[in-house]
Formats: sequence, structure tokens, C-alpha cells
Amino acid sequence: MAATESTVTIHEITRVTPSSDSPNSANEFSLPLTFFDTYWFKFPPVQSLYLYQLSESHSTPSYFNSEILPRLKKSLSLALSHYLPIAGYLKWPPGADRPLVSYTPNDGVTLTVAESNVANFDTLISNEMHRAKDLHPLTPELVLSDDKAGILAVQITLFPLQGFSIGTAAHHSAFDGRIASMFMRSWAYLCKHGTNELPPELAPSFDRSIIKDPSGLVLRFLNQWRAVFDEDQESGTISFKIPASLQAVSDGVVRATFEFSRNDIKRLKEKALSELKTDGSGKQQRHLSSFVVTLAYTATCLVKTKGEDDRDVVIDFGVDCRARLNPPAPPTYFGNCVVNYSNSEKARNFAGENGFAFAIDMVSELVQKVKKGVFEGAEMNVSNFYAPKLPGTQLIMVAGSPKLNVYDADFGQSKLKKVEIVSIERDEAVFMAESREGNGGVEVGLALEKHEMEKFAAFFYGGLKSLD
Repeated sequence: MAATESTVTIHEITRVTPSSDSPNSANEFSLPLTFFDTYWFKFPPVQSLYLYQLSESHSTPSYFNSEILPRLKKSLSLALSHYLPIAGYLKWPPGADRPLVSYTPNDGVTLTVAESNVANFDTLISNEMHRAKDLHPLTPELVLSDDKAGILAVQITLFPLQGFSIGTAAHHSAFDGRIASMFMRSWAYLCKHGTNELPPELAPSFDRSIIKDPSGLVLRFLNQWRAVFDEDQESGTISFKIPASLQAVSDGVVRATFEFSRNDIKRLKEKALSELKTDGSGKQQRHLSSFVVTLAYTATCLVKTKGEDDRDVVIDFGVDCRARLNPPAPPTYFGNCVVNYSNSEKARNFAGENGFAFAIDMVSELVQKVKKGVFEGAEMNVSNFYAPKLPGTQLIMVAGSPKLNVYDADFGQSKLKKVEIVSIERDEAVFMAESREGNGGVEVGLALEKHEMEKFAAFFYGGLKSLD
């Protein structure tokens, strides 16, 4: 038994392979990467954390290790048999023009079983401010080498007499947020119901013929990645490693979650309608969805937190293109089907009484671009992920979505109390999800320096109170 950090003790590191009991078991399985996948080829692993509360009797080490943990392992094995690519690796076969997802017998997901030595579970499941690094020991590392990359790693951590967490690290080039959520919900479904079969809405589709690439975007994105990391154009392949310097996080960063109730969203929409100008016909031509108004309000508070000056502010979010392709891809399509849209404006425009209306216009304009076509106005240069920002530029990148149903991952005996995207610290991102209360609200997770978080909270709550 060895300790990786003083806050967590590692009890076991094992490999979970797809169950042979499933009718979906196979000897080998591979999927070529599409341009949606190569767009994210060198993006750092996405680290997620699901925190579950248990009764005191079910969260003793003896009960958890003898009853709950075996069920979690068995159902993970069953889930992998339905999602075989996740048990495999990203590889680049000799002579191939692109990488692929490859599963072969005995491949599996690395599972770490740990126990927390810190009684901070109640803090972690709350919305209150806490050190960002408190979450780091609860998420695993993904294996990345020159010639292959793991697709998923999992860590289960018991908080004695309180609950447990499931931490994951996932390779974005293999699948997007929709599939990450779908896999977690599938694992939970199999665990809760004790079955080998998934309902149709959780069964992945592996048909890649639906993704057309007439302009050669697969190779264009791979060549862009070569340029970003100055890798040999003649070698044919690209290393799967990601420089550690790109994943560093400041010690002073804290995390907190902010919630919009259904009523908050209703009042923000009313505020937007009252402040926005109309076109010549008298009609307001904006897209005032819950996503638009909550992102615009959050962005306004973030800009005010850092001061209203002449710096550039970039808002960036991904759009699920499954329903927007022609013909559409099924909602259960396995892989990536996301492109990013972004826009830049000056911070001073977010100031004053019209700041929220300005942000609404900015976000709504991006949404309107999506409606014109999948790639109309989309960000198609991967170098922007790592391009040095102009001095003072503020990036507001959205991770997650209120439509991913992350809080539906119900394993049975436990209650899912909190979902976090740990890696937002690294990406300067805002994590958006549906309200865990199931009341039609939206929650927003942030990682900021402590003094900035305090300022943001004052703007956030003060602005909502002024709507009363």
C-alpha cells in the first residue's frame, strides 16, 4: 500500500476488461478517427469527478469494499463490453495516414481504488469555495506515450462514513462530452439494474460512414497539430504525449459552484427582452435560450471581476453537430461530433447598465452562426488551443452543457451530489451543467484565484438580487 499524496491512500491498481458475459464481446474492434476526432488530437485529457453520498452504514470500509466496490467493478466491465473502444488505445498503425481507436483482447481500463484521509466530503459536494487542488488526488492519470494513448482511466475513492467519488481522465480525441456522460449513465444503469443490456438511448452507434470529409479536414487538423508542437513532417506520425507544462495549475486557484434557478433564468430572459434593441420591424432577433442568458450573465460577471478596460474578451463554446449533419448522425453516435465557435470583444463593452445586453448579443450571434450551417463561423484552427494569448486577453471557454444530463448517472444505493470537471482549471473554462436538483435550473462551476472568486460571487449574487 502506497500513498500518492497525504490526502489519499491507494489500495489497488488493476485493469478492468470488457465482460465476456455480454453479447457485445468481440475479439478485436477498431474505429478510424474522423476530422471531429483529430480536431482534439493533442487536447489535454478531460478530468471529471462524480461525488456520491452514502448512508453511514453503507460507507464503512468493510461494507463498501465487500458489497459496493465489487458491483462497481462488475458493472464497469459490462459497460466496457458495450463501449469496446473505451477499453482500447489510440494508435497510429505503420503506413496509415491517421490514428485509430483500437481494441484487442485483454485491453482494458486502468482502475485505481483509493481511500481519502481527509474529512472534507461535505465541502466538496457543496457550492462553497474550496481549494482546487483538493480534487487532484481524486482523479487518475491517463497513460500517454509516443506510440499510443489510453482512452479512459478511472479512480474510485471512498470517503469513510460519507460517500465515494468516481474520477475519470478521458482522451478527447476518442469521444466528446455527450458520450462521456452517456458512458457514465450506462455504467450506472447496469450497476443499478443488475442487467447485461442497455436501453436504446444508451447503446452507442459506431457507424462512421455518416461523417463525410470531402475537403480533407482529418489531415489538415493533424498537420496543424504537427506545426503546434514542431513535430517532424516526414515521420508520418505524431507523438501522443502532451507536454506537462501545458497542464500546470496555480496553487492559489479555488473552485466554487453558482446556481441559476428556473426563476432566475426566467427573470434574466425578461431583463434581456427589456434591454435589447429591436430591429426595424419591432421584433427582437435574438436567441434567448437558458444557455444564452446564463452564459451571457456569467461572462458579464467574469469580465467585471477582472476589471472593465480595453483588453480583449473571447467567449468560446462547443456545439454538438449530430443533429446538424446532413443526414443527421444518431444522438448515440460514438466519437466526437463537436466544433467550437468563438468571438472576441473589448472588455469595456461589458461595463455599465448595458453590459448584460451586450453579452446577450455576443453569445446570441454565435448561436445564430450555428443555425446557418455546421461550419459557418466555426473555429477550425487547432493551434488556438495553445496559441499564446495577447497580453491581458481574457478567455471564457465553456466546458460541458446543461443538455448532457450528467446528474442522471444513478448507481442505485448512492445519491449523486456533485459533478465537477477538474480540468477547467487548466483551460480557463466555465463548467455548465443542468441543476442537480432537477428543477430546470443551470449550475456553473468556476476555478479562479481566491480574490477573484470573492469578487465574482459579489457580482453574481448582487446582480440576481437586483432582479427582485
